[in-house]
Amino acid sequence: MAFNLQQFINRKGLRRWAGRAVLALLAWSLLAWIAARALIVRADLARADVLVMLSGGSFYPERVRHTADLFAQGRASKIILTDDGIQGPWSFEKERNPSYAEIEAEALQRAGVQAENIEIIPQRVSTTYDEAVRVRDYAQGKGLRSVLVVTSPYHSRRALWVWQRVFRESGIHVGLDPAPTGQQSPPPATWWWHWRGWLSVAYEYPKLVYYWLNYS
Repeated sequence: MAFNLQQFINRKGLRRWAGRAVLALLAWSLLAWIAARALIVRADLARADVLVMLSGGSFYPERVRHTADLFAQGRASKIILTDDGIQGPWSFEKERNPSYAEIEAEALQRAGVQAENIEIIPQRVSTTYDEAVRVRDYAQGKGLRSVLVVTSPYHSRRALWVWQRVFRESGIHVGLDPAPTGQQSPPPATWWWHWRGWLSVAYEYPKLVYYWLNYS
């Protein structure tokens, strides 16, 4: 069989391109995993006066699940919800669009939390910073000494950063326990395969910069 130099060069070039593509994919996968893991933090608090579940819009199911689990473990005897004023899907039963705060409260009850153990702070909030200020004022008014915050995993670094600053001179201890990944928030290794991952990981870094510039 005659040796085909052009075919050999083409195959060699193809192998080189494929090798570079594999290396690039491995490098991106590692970088993406590091970027995702860096957003997940926890501030341990064995028990608190209240659990505070942050507003989450469509991400509320994972937060509800984790909050109900912590409540069942006896980590607090009351759950506080914030209200971002965003309305959920149409309810034929209510004949209106209920707020996500209402939807979250009902979901918590279905998860086994009694209605008397749930309270929605009435003042509307629009940012994580607003939530921290509203809950700080509520906690000071009630004479609370500790709060345990629940949020989505990739929101946890920004949330903890903000809450620690807002509560810094309040005398109230802040803990944070994020919901686990693998439910609505995809795992760190595969977040870039999902649109929710781009929304919760890639979009989180510009938010961190914005908060650092505006709330430092």
